[in-house]
Amino acid sequence: MKTILIVGTGFSGAVIGRELANAGLKVKIVDSRSHVAGNCYSERDSQTGIMIHKYGPHIFHTDNQEVWEYISKFTEFMPYVNRVKSTVGNSVFSLPINLHTINQFFNKALNPAEAKELIRSLGDQTIENPENFEEQALRFVGRELYDAFFKGYTKKQWGLEPTELPASILKRLPIRFNYDDNYFNHKYQGMPKDGYTPIVEKILNHPNITIELDREILKKDTTDYDHVFFSGPLDSWFSYSEGRLGYRTLDFQEIRDSGDFQGCAVMNYGDESVAHTRISEHKFFAPWESHSGTVAFREYSRECSPGDIPYYPIRLSSEQCLLQKYVAMAKAEQNVTFVGRLGTYRYLDMDVTIAEALHTAKNFLKAVESKNPIPAFFVEPL
Repeated sequence: MKTILIVGTGFSGAVIGRELANAGLKVKIVDSRSHVAGNCYSERDSQTGIMIHKYGPHIFHTDNQEVWEYISKFTEFMPYVNRVKSTVGNSVFSLPINLHTINQFFNKALNPAEAKELIRSLGDQTIENPENFEEQALRFVGRELYDAFFKGYTKKQWGLEPTELPASILKRLPIRFNYDDNYFNHKYQGMPKDGYTPIVEKILNHPNITIELDREILKKDTTDYDHVFFSGPLDSWFSYSEGRLGYRTLDFQEIRDSGDFQGCAVMNYGDESVAHTRISEHKFFAPWESHSGTVAFREYSRECSPGDIPYYPIRLSSEQCLLQKYVAMAKAEQNVTFVGRLGTYRYLDMDVTIAEALHTAKNFLKAVESKNPIPAFFVEPL
């Protein structure tokens, strides 16, 4: 084969590019931004030296040993446990809801069995088959906890009433009946010592890989390549001919202080009357470092417009219908495979992104060797 073109230098593009380069293929990777690493991009703040996650906090967590071993080849992970707090009214609670949260919220001193019985009694058991997010939450935790921790935050995050969101978003009981406040429940957790950008730079450091930044690529620009891996928005490949898929985007308001601002890495705000969803204070993502100043960011969620950075795919019924059209169009394309969060219109954690990129590269190489057709999707987005 001649040169493979990969659009996007996030984890999808970088991992696929590295695996193909290791197999001896020539790979060119382009990105419309002035830096690599996509939304995982991190950099040192020039004033404080704090490692800033420019596009919002990224905490690495996974149960996938293969992924953990793969990414650990490119960085040193430092111990980090994400302990999220939530301001509700004039009180601060720990998330996810755990035994401490329950006892504090209801001003009790319950043991696990007593707490389970309390939550069972609060849940609305008349809702046998929840049809939306609100009904699912009310069945799980009851009105008081739902109003405090789910209702307002969800409305701000998605810009929709919880009754408009599918019940599947809240797949299981979001409560722990012990004092474990580790936000993630995965075997492997940590934070890269030097941030995420050096990881991607090391992955891309291969003689068979060339990189071009500040480069917008359209479908018409890809005809000189044997195959294209496209990690940009699926609908953009088709110039939005059927309409735009819906996303939420984020705005960040910077806060600087001479000391600590809030005393923790992430503080959620459940009250609907507070416009922002959370505040992240980035020096607490690197507890092994010491900084006298601080940088924090208020985070606001809103509908994504043309020119905004798309963060979260909405995937409601209207988007699902539109997605089906674009998937059908994609499968009719030649010599292009759509990958990653934007290319498959799914929200993906970093570990899943890496796992799917490794899977895609492996199966692409098998298809090339056997001279089989290359599919538009190695991971089905529908």
